[in-house]
Amino acid sequence: MKLLIIRHGDPDYVHDSLTSTGRTEAALLAGYLKDTPIDYAYVSPLGRAQETAQPTLDAKDLSATTLEWLREFRPKVRHSGSPIVPACAWDWLPEDWTERDIFYTDHWYEEPAMEKAGVKEAYLNVCTAFDGLLAQHGYERSGRIYRVKQANHDTLALFCHYGLGCLLVSRLLSVSPMVLWHGLCAAPSSITTVYTEERRQGIASFRVAEYGATPHLALGHKEPSFSARFCECFEDKTRH
Repeated sequence: MKLLIIRHGDPDYVHDSLTSTGRTEAALLAGYLKDTPIDYAYVSPLGRAQETAQPTLDAKDLSATTLEWLREFRPKVRHSGSPIVPACAWDWLPEDWTERDIFYTDHWYEEPAMEKAGVKEAYLNVCTAFDGLLAQHGYERSGRIYRVKQANHDTLALFCHYGLGCLLVSRLLSVSPMVLWHGLCAAPSSITTVYTEERRQGIASFRVAEYGATPHLALGHKEPSFSARFCECFEDKTRH
């Protein structure tokens, strides 16, 4: 089985929609995926993900199932880097989160600020729903591996968000999402490809073939949107 975890296009967060750049990205994505086999499509209920998915669905004459838990990961955390306004669970400055060893473990959500914000419950709810979806498609989680109930070559496309997408990958790899949230960058409309490997019959694991790929933008001679990143050098006139 193969998973395509697709981030929404360049966002207008205020209106929960796409910018004109985001709509261009969604159109290029649709052109690129038109001839890519997709057997099942799932999409976040948020407008920016729905708008990103629709051109691809139209191009492939495919319908999608909207899943509430594919929305962006919602808990807001008040920590040392955001003492006044709570920030997204993954938006910590490097010097604040790397000093906490717990963030590199399975118990990352028990860090006091995370625990106070209800991150554990939200995280486990997403994991349970994601495991349930994979089980529907033949792969049941057992510890850190998956029991194969019905092996297949199906491709599932999940149109969602950066924070949520990283969380899904972290679940598949059984690692702390804090490391992925802060160590990986998925540009708007990018594609992360994950596939199963069944080296022993009946036992599967997942491997990431590509993370945050943007071949559709290269083909359209477009640079990836910068909204995924922060400034390369502090003096740069870009996002800090």
